[in-house]
Amino acid sequence: MKNQGTADLPLHGGSAPRWLFDRMVRLSKGITEVIIEDYGREEFLRRITDPHWFQALSCTIGFDWHSSGTTTTTCGALKEGLDPEQHGLAFTGGKGRTSRKTPEEIKDLEDIYQISPTKLDKLIENSKISAKVDNSCVQDQYQLYHHSFIVSEKGDWGVVQQGMKEEDGYARRYHWLSESVEEFVEEPHEGVCCDRKEKEVLDMTAKESDESREISVDLINDGPEHIRKYLDEKGQTTLTDFNAKELKMPSHHPVLDMDLKDKEWRVLEEAYEVQPEDYEELISLKGMGPKKIRALALVSDLIYGSEASWEDPVKYSFAHGGKDGTPYPVDKEVYDSTIEILEEDVKKAEVPRKDKKHAMKRLSSFLDASSEEG
Repeated sequence: MKNQGTADLPLHGGSAPRWLFDRMVRLSKGITEVIIEDYGREEFLRRITDPHWFQALSCTIGFDWHSSGTTTTTCGALKEGLDPEQHGLAFTGGKGRTSRKTPEEIKDLEDIYQISPTKLDKLIENSKISAKVDNSCVQDQYQLYHHSFIVSEKGDWGVVQQGMKEEDGYARRYHWLSESVEEFVEEPHEGVCCDRKEKEVLDMTAKESDESREISVDLINDGPEHIRKYLDEKGQTTLTDFNAKELKMPSHHPVLDMDLKDKEWRVLEEAYEVQPEDYEELISLKGMGPKKIRALALVSDLIYGSEASWEDPVKYSFAHGGKDGTPYPVDKEVYDSTIEILEEDVKKAEVPRKDKKHAMKRLSSFLDASSEEG
């Protein structure tokens, strides 16, 4: 059974100094080349989309173990250090505005990898829907601001993306791996780790939300007009006034005051005209954002009793568990294996001896900090 989830990290300001970043580029490139040579590109994708290994790599090349900057800086170093033609791997996208260039950068791979236009379009679609799912279907209040889409020369792909919760400055990271994704809208994530679990998260990707997803599609295809009475009326008790896990209905039917604007209703009407075949197609439609997805889930529950999951998809403590066993005991076998693999990769990497020495010290520091948790 695969792990599912995310990683929560405190936000650290500033950026890596150029002298450090240059070394991060060189070392991350060297480690990647060892993995490609010894195990292949598919194995690199598996490792980079494993939150534990990704975090250990970030610490090894020079970042603090608990900083949100591990995501943006490590992906940035790999993007700068790897040559798509030479290494058969391309990091597209990045932080902020750079993430919007992902489709364009994927298209640039057509000549380099001899990928057909049809397959390129599919890769672009995969990039977009992975971001859409984590921003809209997993409603955990973390707004995406970083999206790295990694593509191999064979067309395999992985995603490392991160969102921020503005109210407290925490960041949450999401990992995807193409070979593990059976359905984009049902538990698609790879290797979940998180020290922090939110109290209430509408997770439309959970298996428990399957019926709610189906009914959401049916509601749209039946026409949004008959849904208005559940969403538009004001001043009455709303479903969101009740605890999602212990809903006690009054003698009258509650009304869901979602305050949808005219332009948002037009999105539902346009979706009706499309007649989406499934939930993936529904959420892929332009304008189908978190608010409308949530509204459909609540109406599905109200009318048909098909309750969606309100559990945060986070399953495991970030990186190495907790000393008190919360939320799970330290997995020493996995943890030791990650350290051993990175130690071997660092030793083999063709980088200056001084850089290797510093990398091993950082890995040792990460090992010591993690051991204290055990």
